[in-house]
Amino acid sequence: MHAITLSVMDKHFQAFMAKLSAVGIYEKREDPSVKSVADALDKIASAFEEYKKTNDARIEAVKSGNSTADLDLKLSRIDNHIEALGEIKTRLEKMETKLARPGFDAGKQDGESREDVEYRHAFIDWVRAPNDHERQQKAVQAFKALEAKSVDGLERRSTQTVVGTNAAGGYALPKMIESTIARLSVDISPIRQISTVRQVGTTDYHELFDINGAGFEWLGEGDTRNQTNTPDLAEVVPTFGMASAKPQASEESLDDLFFDVESWLTSSVADTLALGEGAAFVSGNGTKKPTGFLAGTTPVATADSSRAFGVLQYVASGQAAALPTSVDTFYDLVYALRARYRTNARWVTNKLILAALRKYKDTTNNYIWQPSTVAGEPATFLGYPITEAEDMPAVAANAFPLAFGDFREGYLIADRVGMRITRDEITTPGFVKFYCRKRIGGKIRNSQAIKLLKIATS
Repeated sequence: MHAITLSVMDKHFQAFMAKLSAVGIYEKREDPSVKSVADALDKIASAFEEYKKTNDARIEAVKSGNSTADLDLKLSRIDNHIEALGEIKTRLEKMETKLARPGFDAGKQDGESREDVEYRHAFIDWVRAPNDHERQQKAVQAFKALEAKSVDGLERRSTQTVVGTNAAGGYALPKMIESTIARLSVDISPIRQISTVRQVGTTDYHELFDINGAGFEWLGEGDTRNQTNTPDLAEVVPTFGMASAKPQASEESLDDLFFDVESWLTSSVADTLALGEGAAFVSGNGTKKPTGFLAGTTPVATADSSRAFGVLQYVASGQAAALPTSVDTFYDLVYALRARYRTNARWVTNKLILAALRKYKDTTNNYIWQPSTVAGEPATFLGYPITEAEDMPAVAANAFPLAFGDFREGYLIADRVGMRITRDEITTPGFVKFYCRKRIGGKIRNSQAIKLLKIATS
């Protein structure tokens, strides 16, 4: 299995290197021969050093009134090069992670019971041949055995019950496949990686949040104990939507015993769900989908002490339609956040904004964006890590293209337990579609833990 995995990964890597070769590498250098995460880190550091030299030269050219066209082009090429190397680094890290995981095989996986294994194998048989009565019955019997042996049989029955045959509604995904999809989605979805994620048994989920905490008083020995103020509680209710993925495979591939149906299904569903939910967690309107952290109540400039719970605070860029001209604005954004949240805070923005952040310097003329020099660690800005989320808005008047805060504290993602799948082999002749459904919710959890940069003069 590992040999097959390595072969597939090698194909992906070669394809990505081909993509990289199409990028205009600065100064016509040969493509970097990146064979490890360490190689990628070294080349990123080297590229950023040249980026700084080129940008410094551009600044001097502007001061002297000289043309910067060539330098602008070179900066763009270096920037693309850094981005490409960062993607290679991320891909290599994921490859290493996948190789460290136990592969899907006929044996028992970590956390699986014998009944889990039997149902997983019976389920895959059904995926390949749903009209085979023997295989269908095998899947049903395997699930019933799993349910009977389960300690939480009542919960499993309410969340993962097999609903008759394929025509009647399909089957619940085996626990191991569902958990793998969830794990792969975390690898792909940037907001899910940094937020609080709850597994819930119902879409009617409520979470109480203590806004100000219980009151207190100082006492001396023998003093009367007075009753303190009661805590101020707020209710956080995530909005849910049905996320649907529809991977499609040819009938010939399903008939091929060497086609890894399980890995294909998990990766396809995980990719689709992660891309869809990523946009919802940022800007979802709450109608049949999660409410994104940018789509709640309109953010205001009011400080935490007087701002309503659930409303985010923004810091203006000082420019009507551009990023700040001074790094001081970013410091204002950082220190608008309470110290308790700055410990685990990070920046969230898109690729274009990230490219612009690379050019900012502090008062001592040092660049405040720093590339990652440690495997598994992101680049930093003002010493805080950066999460790249492509669904963040672009720079435009009144937009919020940059967020800063502790997202574990600030944003809640709720996953309804249980994922269902239905097979469709009628709609497109020669191909089989698999309709996978899962309920996902999201909502701002603590509005004091996230701050926004608004493109505006005030």
